[in-house]
Formats: sequence, C-alpha cells, structure tokens
Amino acid sequence: MSLSRRGFLTSAVIGSLSLPLAGQEQKSSQPASGTGQTAKRPVIICAHNGFNYLDDGYAFLRNGGDTLDAALRVVNGPEDDPKDDTVGLGGLPNEEGIVELDACCMHGPTRRAGSVGGVRNIKNVSLVSKAVMEHTGHVMLVGEGAERFAVDVGFPRENLLTENSRKIWIFWKEFHSSSDWWGPGIADPHWQPPAMPPQSELWQERFRNLSEMAASIGIEPELRMAAIRQVIFPPTGTIHCSALNEKGEISGCTTTSGLAFKLPGRVGDSPIIGAGCYTDQDVGSAGATGSGEENIKVVGAHTIVENMRRGMTPQQSGLDALQRIVRNYNNDTTKLRFIDMIFYVLRKDGAYAGVSLWEGYGPRKPHQIAIHDGSKRLENTTALFKGWSQSWPPLPPIPEDLKKNSEYLR
Repeated sequence: MSLSRRGFLTSAVIGSLSLPLAGQEQKSSQPASGTGQTAKRPVIICAHNGFNYLDDGYAFLRNGGDTLDAALRVVNGPEDDPKDDTVGLGGLPNEEGIVELDACCMHGPTRRAGSVGGVRNIKNVSLVSKAVMEHTGHVMLVGEGAERFAVDVGFPRENLLTENSRKIWIFWKEFHSSSDWWGPGIADPHWQPPAMPPQSELWQERFRNLSEMAASIGIEPELRMAAIRQVIFPPTGTIHCSALNEKGEISGCTTTSGLAFKLPGRVGDSPIIGAGCYTDQDVGSAGATGSGEENIKVVGAHTIVENMRRGMTPQQSGLDALQRIVRNYNNDTTKLRFIDMIFYVLRKDGAYAGVSLWEGYGPRKPHQIAIHDGSKRLENTTALFKGWSQSWPPLPPIPEDLKKNSEYLR
C-alpha cells in the first residue's frame, strides 16, 4: 500500500504525541545551588495560565513521555480553550479583527528547534512549530506559508475568533478611535509619558459610558468588567512551559496570540528562538511572557541559559536578564513602569525560578509561576522592582469608588 508524502506527514504529526519514550524509573534529588530548595526531577514549570493542565503533562512525563510532548500537552490546554483569550482559539485579534498566532519549541535531547509566526486559522500553533522542526529543513515559517504548511501536514483550518473575542474587538474599535499601537514607542528617545488626567467625575462618567457601550454591543453582564479591562489595558497573551524528566532530558515551548489589537503582522518574542524560549540540553531551559519587544532586544531566554552555563543560579540568571532591559532605558522608571516581563527558568538538575520586572499588575494580581514536581502549585515570582506595572497605552487609574464595584478591576 503506497502512502503519499502528505499522508505520511499527517499521520506522523498527529500521532507523535501519543508515542512516549521509554523512561528510567529513578529519582534525582540534589541541592539546588543558591536557591535554598531541593531540586527534583521530573519537574514542569509554566506560566500561570497552564496551571490546570499540569497534572496531565506531569503524568505523561512520569510515565516516560518525551519532554517536549509533555510541555506541549500543557500549552495545548489553553490553546484549545475558547474562554482563554491569551492563546489559540479565542485569542484576542489584531487591529483588523484577525487572530494571528506565534509559537516555538526546542527539543533538548535532539538539540532541534521549530517556530512559526503570524499564523492565521490554525489553532494549535505550538504543534505546528514542532512539525516544522520534525518535517522540514527549516527552523521558522511565517504567515501564509506557515498556514499552508500546517494544512499540508494535517491541521484543520478553523475560525479562531470566538463570539466573545469578536465583541471585545468591536468594543476596542469603538473606544480607541485615536489610541492604538501606531506612533513612537516607549523606546523612542523623544517619547514622553502622556499626562495622566486626575481622578475626577469626568473619568467616572467615562467608565459608565464604557459599561453602556459594552452592553449595547451585546457583551454579557458577567463578562463586561473583564471586557472593559481588556479594552482599557490591551493584554499580552502567552504561555511558556519547560519540562525536565528523571534522566535529565529537557525541552521547552512558548505559544501566544500576541499583543491584543496589534498591528497586522506584528511578531513578538514568543516565536523567536533565544528570546521567547531557549533550551540547551547541557544547561537548562527558559522562556518568557510580557513585553515582547523588550525581550527581543536582550534575547532574554538565551541570556538566562548562558548565565546558568557560567554558574549563576536560575534566579540570578533571570534577574540579570531583567537588569539588561532596565539598562536599555538608563534606569528610567518613568518609562519602565509601562513595561513588564516574566521569566521562567529551569536548570537541568531541577532547580527553577520565576522572576519578573515588577511584582504584578496589582495587589490582587501578583505575577506567579506554576510548578509540578509531584506537587502542583503556584508561586509568586521574585521581582526586580517593588510595586506594580502600569499597562500600555496608559490611562488614568480607576477611582476607588468604582473599583469597589468590580472585583476584577482591583
């Protein structure tokens, strides 16, 4: 029976996650130098939005599954969830209302990598990045070519814009008539922070108008406060995951819907090998979420892994990468308050760290890293700066009396 090239690739890609490698049943536990922890293997670390999917990934890893496939099982959860607007299906679109996705992966045991950028109509771009790694002589495919490749190897085209994300995009279009991602960025030497209007009745009236606008568009009452926040503070949406097995094999992947309401064609750090994700089988793995443009400029994930190679602990390595972002702005906190970055760091012996530029988005929204080493948990990151970052484009803080009306906006 003959099998076409396309048929072979399709069966190989779709079946790859169901073929675990044989793993040794041995425990590796040793002091994590400079961290005060005991390093454990196996271990998976990821962004907080992967927390609910860690059990499946960890069980797969413990049963001998490949490290990259374990990490992909974690990130596929948010990619498949239409209620998660950070990645995949339901991700918030660009300024034209089109969802564009990016992803990359690195497989430590074979020292290979794959990446895709600006992909439309394909939900699981993390798996497409793996397909690029396994079935082409390239590392990165982008745009229309990446979409065609995904279809050729068996991924279905589908509409990624859910009804909820479509309404949020319409809401943003109505609200941001003159405030978008055009114009000089924060890195421009002539950039000045916009004047912050005082907390006043005018701002309170503006908030009430937003609530009425959301209602008129048809956003359900229980979703309006979340939509208002997404429109006022366009979010970045990303998940990184690194997985380490008992044998010391390690892999990483990062997937994203990118910056909400971005310019069409914008690609952040997530699909950039060395920025959004970097894995070296001899050292460890690192990934990032947050201000993609800033991370590209310091090649954050690669910087962290190289720091560990030179003997820094995971925490020291991550904080050093954050300090490079700070140096790019000459320690100017006027600009830095509008930037945020979280690094997820996993060393080959099982020691890990989560570090961030700021403590979080507010007292009720601290930056956290998700871990599973036999015990699944969330841990707050170690922050370079005390305090909370401010989202960009910046707007006046919401008045206290209005905050009391919404738990989400606190």
